[in-house]
Amino acid sequence: MSDRKMKKHQTNKVTKHPSLWEGLGGLFVCLLFFSSCARMGNPDGGWYDDTPPRVVSSSPVQYGVNTRAQKIVINFNEYIKLEDPQNKVIISPPQIEQPEIKAAGKRIIVELSDSLKPATTYTIDFSDAISDNNEGNPMGQYTFTFSTGEQIDTLEVSGYVLNAQDLEPMKGVLVGLYDNFSDTIIRSQPMMRISRTNGSGHFTIKGVAPGSYRVFALQDADGDYLFNQKSEFVAFNHDSIVPSWKPDTRQDTIWRDSLHIDNIVRVPYTHFLPDDITLLCFQEPQTDRFLLKTERLMPEKLSFYFTYGSDSLPSIEGLTFNADSAFVIEASQHLDTLHYWLRDTTLVNQDTLTMAVTFLATDTLGQLVSQTDTINFLPKVAYEKRQKERQKEIERWQKEQDKKKRRGQPYDSIMPPVFLQPRVIISGNIAPDQSVGIEVPQPLVRCDTSAIHLYVKIDTLWYTAPYTISQPALRNYTIRADWQEGAEYSLELDSAAMENIYGLVNNTMKQGIKVSTSNEFSTLVVTVSGAPISSSDTAAVVVVQMLDGSGKLVREAKANARGEAEFLYVKPAKYYLAAYIDRNGNGQWDTGIYDEDLQPEPVFYFNEEVECKAQWDVTRQWNLTATPLFRQKPAAITKQKPDQAKQLRNRNVERARQKGIQYIQQNTGVRL
Repeated sequence: MSDRKMKKHQTNKVTKHPSLWEGLGGLFVCLLFFSSCARMGNPDGGWYDDTPPRVVSSSPVQYGVNTRAQKIVINFNEYIKLEDPQNKVIISPPQIEQPEIKAAGKRIIVELSDSLKPATTYTIDFSDAISDNNEGNPMGQYTFTFSTGEQIDTLEVSGYVLNAQDLEPMKGVLVGLYDNFSDTIIRSQPMMRISRTNGSGHFTIKGVAPGSYRVFALQDADGDYLFNQKSEFVAFNHDSIVPSWKPDTRQDTIWRDSLHIDNIVRVPYTHFLPDDITLLCFQEPQTDRFLLKTERLMPEKLSFYFTYGSDSLPSIEGLTFNADSAFVIEASQHLDTLHYWLRDTTLVNQDTLTMAVTFLATDTLGQLVSQTDTINFLPKVAYEKRQKERQKEIERWQKEQDKKKRRGQPYDSIMPPVFLQPRVIISGNIAPDQSVGIEVPQPLVRCDTSAIHLYVKIDTLWYTAPYTISQPALRNYTIRADWQEGAEYSLELDSAAMENIYGLVNNTMKQGIKVSTSNEFSTLVVTVSGAPISSSDTAAVVVVQMLDGSGKLVREAKANARGEAEFLYVKPAKYYLAAYIDRNGNGQWDTGIYDEDLQPEPVFYFNEEVECKAQWDVTRQWNLTATPLFRQKPAAITKQKPDQAKQLRNRNVERARQKGIQYIQQNTGVRL
């Protein structure tokens, strides 16, 4: 019998025995019954142990009162393991002396080093750190609680911690309560009760007594539960909270397997409030100033990098050369990055330049004081090696000319001079509202704008086009013009239009420019409302930002008096929107300062993707505060992803299915 006929015969055989299939349901039920008697898997294909570990006893007892023991032993029904206890296990009140937490066979031992506080509820929150040793079945969220007083405090408060600058969930941040409302409390006393945020930025503080509290968040760098370093992230809120609870119900989903829902039931539970506290963590301006590094990547440029800006330049004394008028200085806006270009080629060719540099730096008291360092600048490539490389270039050129001469081809007898190489900054076609940049590799001593020309092509002829040129930085120039949609332009530099500090001039240069039409773009108008701006914020303005698919800033625009932020000539793509309140009108987002009671400038995200298509006029109405902050940032551009939930694998369901198939094949001869 052929294979095809055999398969058909087997299929017909099965359909003629419906009782066989009717009995499979009972078979699977029996197999699942046996799977419930969970035993560890073994080589003969027995059932897996899919049950999580279970607490059988403890010393002291769970929820015990008047406890004095500083050693807690929790016993389980099987061997267990404890994952990363130093980070996952949170003891509240916080322990100044690090407790010892370890798993040993079927028990967990916690030894507290700090003295127990009187009349205090202690919670040891293991989160999801406990699982069985053999199969890795997670126990789930588990908290051990006891009290040194007469009663157990059972209230809870929960919420989210976000980065104030970009609303990213912050993982591993301490969140704590104080019943003291002093503004300096977080600098002088550890938090009363604490929790730590998970991958979603979520926290739950347990074992809270009735009362009124103030909430703080702290990315504690030194483990003292105090805010005492500028590098630590902190969040504070003047609003007090009063923990409470109410009876409530929630929907729980009962899964038949990983794909099918068996039932949805309503389950009563205790709903603790508040459960939506939102804390915005910020890092204060890092104003400590010191010299981070120096380098001489190019022989003609000496670079200084400071950690913070200043209102004055360093003073330089040449120890192996005369530093008077030796430099052209290229400085960043805040004078934190400085490049000193050597004017004299003799100094450029000198391998070691030693100087005494006097600058302002922060001392141990946080004050700016004058500091002098002796610095040796050595080039990345020594002068001798540069000369050898230059000689090799000459020899290669000479060989090429000799080869042309032997072949009777045109050749040069004099090596062409080295030219200055300006770079036109342009990427593809430009939009009608764009500008064109020109960057030069070294500072110039001369830029003859009359030798820079812009031409536009009309029909088949080229005409002079008006333009303006500006110099936003030492080595950068910007060309602006009234660009005509769909037109072709030519930007041309005459020979020697530019000359650098080493006497090099540019060769003749021509760059074509094509301007796109408005049909190739979209227009986006975002109307914002609900901005938390008070009448005293006279300089405040809402700045709306367009972000690409990775969350990177593409463009930004200020909202006008009607709340409209307009984006013209938008390239077709999918975007996301963010906004911040520029309270002081300085054109940038500013962080907070704790001692000045200054919160960071508010940041918001539009929680939907915005698609812009060519020739579309896209509009969006955006109430900045309509959605809670912890739900605003779209998941697609949120870099901090939620923790992977640990779940029971339920492998016995698949084992039961396989055993059922095996039974049928062995007893009927039918292959499934």
